[in-house]
Amino acid sequence: MPVQHLPRTATVEDASACIAEHGYVIIDELAPPATMDRIEAELDPYLEATEFGENAALGLRTRRTGSLIARSPTLRGLILDELYLGVIRHRLAHASMVQLALTELIALSPGAEAQFLHRDELLFDAYPFANDYEIYTNTLWALSDYTEEMGATRVVPGSHKLGPEEQFTQDDTVAAEMARGSVLIFSGKVYHGGGENRSDRVRKAIDVGFTVGWVRQEENQFLSCPPEIARSLPEELLRLMGYQAAHGYGHVGNREDPLIALDAVGTQNI
Repeated sequence: MPVQHLPRTATVEDASACIAEHGYVIIDELAPPATMDRIEAELDPYLEATEFGENAALGLRTRRTGSLIARSPTLRGLILDELYLGVIRHRLAHASMVQLALTELIALSPGAEAQFLHRDELLFDAYPFANDYEIYTNTLWALSDYTEEMGATRVVPGSHKLGPEEQFTQDDTVAAEMARGSVLIFSGKVYHGGGENRSDRVRKAIDVGFTVGWVRQEENQFLSCPPEIARSLPEELLRLMGYQAAHGYGHVGNREDPLIALDAVGTQNI
């Protein structure tokens, strides 16, 4: 089965329809090389200080560096890309709020083994969400070349339509190969896993995940990004980070907007 690619001129509807049918889509070279260069320069010092994973699930030859909103000013703008964020909002439009769940630089070193196939939505205590309810939409930006030899993420096409009891092997997968600056957007229900890095190069991806607003974030955005940095961010990004109420959840003090509370932190008793 051919890997599903769309050009950066695609519409939100085009990309969303592809995900609905196949479970994923790759938007080719959505970010220009200069943007990826800046992100890489901003994050490399943190990556170099990151240890390899402590178990096979995290990757014994894989480094995972988080807190990217605080650490990469350039990534902040990329998250707000109109087409990219439009697809996310379309996928999770059944909820009153969409939130940022995770920001993580994932670097597979040479010799990294293939990751086990999994669904991202299982992180919520493996709760059996209905097959027609999207709880999580994940994305991987190619910060390096993203080839099969380097360990490109492997996806089981169409697996988002099947139940969690299904069993898959690597033979059921396709390699989501893509050029640097491209982004893989996929359902939290689709089975996938990092590939085996058989090359002599490090495969780098920026993992940015999104959930509906009523579940807990995978990465605590309020501690990952200090208030003194958060106050400088655009309102749209702050709301994605969780500085807004989700229907009846998330208010502060006397049912105040979290953005008001953010401005008050350190200046008065809220």
